[in-house]
Amino acid sequence: MRAFAEQVGRLTDRVDIVLNNGAGWLEGFDLDAATDDEITATIASGGTGTVLMAKHFLPLLRGSERPDIVNMISMAASRRSDPCGGNPAFYAAKGAQANFAEILSQRLRPEGVRVISLYPPDFRNVDPLGPEWETTDRRAGADLTAQSLIDCILFAVSQPRDCFIRSFDFEPPSNASKE
Repeated sequence: MRAFAEQVGRLTDRVDIVLNNGAGWLEGFDLDAATDDEITATIASGGTGTVLMAKHFLPLLRGSERPDIVNMISMAASRRSDPCGGNPAFYAAKGAQANFAEILSQRLRPEGVRVISLYPPDFRNVDPLGPEWETTDRRAGADLTAQSLIDCILFAVSQPRDCFIRSFDFEPPSNASKE
């Protein structure tokens, strides 16, 4: 993360938005379904990855007039979450992201850096360059789409700087069987 932020810093003196979608999925309902290394990697991808991303991009965000950190967390970090097939380590990773985003939002608000978190259930993630992007069902009752998530992000970051939208909590589909 440090090397990536340094490379970006060589190209520009500021970044307006950092979008964090970290945390690897880990299959297996039971904790013992994963190896110690898989559990460590999953939690590190969400927890450590999110913290290091914020730490190393914060200097570039502070150079912006409209700095926003957007975290794609997951309903798995919500107390409203229905159990999904994911390993408990995935829940731990998403919980780390959620708690970090919460405290970061409070501490960076005086500087004007907004921290926005999305808590979606499982959603349809279609290719934005493919034809399905414009034709995917977005009516009530349909699965949430990546396009709808992007619309929420664009809405939040386009608000005036006195508007701090901390989170978007989504309802799971009524037929949800996993996150």
